[in-house]
Amino acid sequence: MKDCYLPQTHPQADARNCICGKNYRITLLTDKLVRLEYSPDGVMEDRPTQTVWHRDFPPVDYTVKREAEGIVVRTARLQILYDEQPFSPQGLSITLHGYDAAHEGGWHYGDAPRDLKGTARTLDGVDGDQVELEPGLVSRGGFSLLDDSRSLVIGPQGWLTPRKPGVQDLYFFGYGPDYQEAVRDFYRLCGPAPMLPRYALGNWWSRYYPYDAAGYLALMDRFEQEELPFTVAVLDMDWHKVQIDPKYGSGWTGFSWNRDLFPDPEGFLQTLHEKGLRVTLNLHPADGIRAYEDAYPAIAAHRGVDARKGEPVLFDACDPEFLECYYDDVLHPLEAQGVDFWWIDWQQGTRTKMPGLDPLWVLNHYGYLDTGRNGKRALNLSRYAGPGSHRYPLGFSGDTIVTWDSLAFQPYFTATASNIGYCWWSHDIGGHMRGCKDDELMARWTQFGAFSPILRLHSSCSEFCGKEPWRYKPEAARAMKLALQFRHRMLPYLYTMNHRCWQDKIPLILPLYYGGPAQGERYEYPNEYYFGSELLAAPVTTPRIPGLNVARTDVYLPEGLWYDIFARRAYRGGRAIAAYRDLDHIPVFARAGAILPLTDEISPAAAVSNPTQLHLCVYLGAEGCFTLYEDDNETCRYQTEGGALTPMTLTGGPQTVFSIGAARGETQWLPEKRRYVLEFVGCRDCTAQLTVQAGGRDIPAEIAYDGAARTLRVTLDGQPTDTGITVSLGADAAAPGNDIRGEVFRFLDQAEIEFAAKDRIYHAVCAQPDPAQALSALFAMKLSGDLYGALAELLTAY
Repeated sequence: MKDCYLPQTHPQADARNCICGKNYRITLLTDKLVRLEYSPDGVMEDRPTQTVWHRDFPPVDYTVKREAEGIVVRTARLQILYDEQPFSPQGLSITLHGYDAAHEGGWHYGDAPRDLKGTARTLDGVDGDQVELEPGLVSRGGFSLLDDSRSLVIGPQGWLTPRKPGVQDLYFFGYGPDYQEAVRDFYRLCGPAPMLPRYALGNWWSRYYPYDAAGYLALMDRFEQEELPFTVAVLDMDWHKVQIDPKYGSGWTGFSWNRDLFPDPEGFLQTLHEKGLRVTLNLHPADGIRAYEDAYPAIAAHRGVDARKGEPVLFDACDPEFLECYYDDVLHPLEAQGVDFWWIDWQQGTRTKMPGLDPLWVLNHYGYLDTGRNGKRALNLSRYAGPGSHRYPLGFSGDTIVTWDSLAFQPYFTATASNIGYCWWSHDIGGHMRGCKDDELMARWTQFGAFSPILRLHSSCSEFCGKEPWRYKPEAARAMKLALQFRHRMLPYLYTMNHRCWQDKIPLILPLYYGGPAQGERYEYPNEYYFGSELLAAPVTTPRIPGLNVARTDVYLPEGLWYDIFARRAYRGGRAIAAYRDLDHIPVFARAGAILPLTDEISPAAAVSNPTQLHLCVYLGAEGCFTLYEDDNETCRYQTEGGALTPMTLTGGPQTVFSIGAARGETQWLPEKRRYVLEFVGCRDCTAQLTVQAGGRDIPAEIAYDGAARTLRVTLDGQPTDTGITVSLGADAAAPGNDIRGEVFRFLDQAEIEFAAKDRIYHAVCAQPDPAQALSALFAMKLSGDLYGALAELLTAY
């Protein structure tokens, strides 16, 4: 096979970490991660597998003691008892130690996993939580198991070889409450999640619909006019010929442009590129390449098929020579026309004539490597094919049903996937099929999409199922537009988290319990998750409450001071709250000290270049730091050259100071100058003593203060990126608090309840400056539970 299909691996373990017997080998990869092998013929496997690529961990401190029952192996965190016989519950056990009592557990061979789950191959046809998740790597019991026994071996030429029967190859993760460390070492073992190209983090337009070129381009123009930014154009199966002669079978598989719809494919793709969009086409490759295809003569000649007889070139996932021809003769010519990457829509099962070989894995692995063959940052859109699939982003989760239950399952499903390192899920935002039109559901799904790894709108082939915002009621269209725009504004933050995922091996989304594994209450909020280093999100997944026009979402806020980034409302943490949100917003929080880099540039072209304007939201009340990462956005140079780093710090003490450091590293990718909008949230009015300097000199700034929102805005024009900026806010600048009366009035004003009730409630709030006394007065009114709850949130937030 070509060199590009041979991944860089380091499968040989350090011999000093190996404990060997006649038919077994125990490899201590870390003091918490152990490989356990048993082979009937005594031959062990040192080649990479489909899942595991790197076993070259540093030496581990351990002891081995031989006893009558077998051997005892001890590391700082594990004790292994093994009778040196075929693995059995009586003869192989591992005990954790050095943790608290909750994790001082034990495992015996054969014990069923008790982990916190991982992910699943697809959500095709799923309505709600009707799917069984596969095992993950973390557990409240302290340990989990990765069984690699059935994984095929990758040979020296990059092709696959089945394992010998009877081999057992297990990886024991004994990480106790160290969940993030378990995931990091999994990435170390199997390979990291590569960086996505910048454009992938913007908004994707997709619809199963027979567009023609003129109609599709007109739609992109309409999006631009409506200020709806999209960065990826997806064409479902109707880009190719689907109405074919029945003698060839179904038109589901196709590789030739439908020239009736797209008479000039090159010109069509070029126009999309000029608009700042990247393009992917849907593939259903199972039926192979048939005689009517443009690529048929070339691949038939290479495969020795008699083209005169019109015999099909069969799809064969077990034949490396077929795969090379498939890419060279069929896909590469389309890429030369302007296709940027492929949507691999494999739906035809998991079996091939090679035992254990899943054709989906073949397409994900070799297809991903192929798209990166020329130094371009590779990208796939495909289904999950088991542990190790994080190396081939992105995930396509399949055709979900359009219901509230489906939406309610997806935040949990997305966050939990990080437990197996699968961090870049792309869902059909809005749902794919069946169900019914529900404007509120569509708005809430889009908002969840904005705080998902990938926001890709999609729908089934129906005249009535399009996801264009203007097809919904004005309030829903507005909410969708705000979500799509905010997603695009987050690109500086998302791209930095994209790099953090690759370099520091921390997925963008982490379940809430990662922040405090010992805190049992964190496990009770499955739809709440960390969204990068600075944010905590809890998407709304239920309809609004009639009359109140807000939806309730139960949220747990960890210890500390938090701000709702949309309402700019301050919250005390260390407690659970009921968060009530109107249709424009969902609960998303930033901890005090957070620095959130956004941009106000929302054109599609801005998604493929580094911004000339940054909008930095700085949340006062604690110290914090953030380093913005930028590079060339589309090549693999990040792996060797790194990128440009712009450090930002917020310090307290006698003076509150916010600093933007001079950019360092590969700064050739940055604009020479930038416009900055700095928003200090939870800030008193300190305009009188505020100073702004660049390079040690005072510089002019536009300053405005919003007392109700307690936000100070500082605008700086045309500042060199190679020069540091310092904003001094003076002493005691942090002043978190809320405009309680104003917020209560605004909530009551929009509520569709009796005017007399509004008057009584508002009078009680205004009459009692102490929120606790106001709550007592409201409780005595015997209000409905949700009306009281919504008011209680406003009164007791901070």
